[in-house]
Amino acid sequence: MEHAKSGPSSWPELADVVPVPQDDGPSPVVPIAYRDDFHEVMDYFRALYFAGERSPRALRLTAEAIELNPGNYTVWHFRRLILEALDSDLLEEMDFVEKIAECNPKNYQIWHHKRWLAEKLGPGVASKEHEFTMKILAIDAKNYHAWSHRQWVLQALGGWESELQYCNRLLEEDVFNNSAWNQPSDELKATLEPTRNSDPEMADADLTTVVCSILQKCDPLRVNYWSWYKTALSSDIS
Repeated sequence: MEHAKSGPSSWPELADVVPVPQDDGPSPVVPIAYRDDFHEVMDYFRALYFAGERSPRALRLTAEAIELNPGNYTVWHFRRLILEALDSDLLEEMDFVEKIAECNPKNYQIWHHKRWLAEKLGPGVASKEHEFTMKILAIDAKNYHAWSHRQWVLQALGGWESELQYCNRLLEEDVFNNSAWNQPSDELKATLEPTRNSDPEMADADLTTVVCSILQKCDPLRVNYWSWYKTALSSDIS
């Protein structure tokens, strides 16, 4: 972060702010040994939070607090209130949260904030969101948070046209990737139709048979099984 080396007590814009220390009660049994920099940032944060101040300096302070603890729900919530009050550039905010997410890919608060931003920005960011989840899934192909966000973007903002191709690629790498199989079936039907119509072998097949044909290609270890199963299904249907 730009101001990470200098605490808020040295920021000129916070000279009039009186820090509010954490109240652990008169006799805390096991007080948490916070670092000095964390104490300082959160004491100033509490002062602006309790005052309900929604200003550029408050926004800057939330960034410092998030760097120290990306899982603090209250800080993220307050940051959203500030962003709305200041009518901030949400594309810039998306860049900010993505840098945090790359270092904390399994943080609930970060992905919630990202969804909030995507919802505000609309379908225009769908492609960018898909690219980002692909980046995270390239590191961990079974990251629940990334899959959950990806499915939400697909349903809310679109992008199903290329989803089958992406899932096929993941399954070619690891056919046991349950996350790649668990994309909502109703939506994937629409993407399977072009595949079925473009392949003469699948032109008259039902959805299940199409899936078996795909499995023959992406699961070569059991290609004979999928071939037999597809034939069995076709016989049952006819």
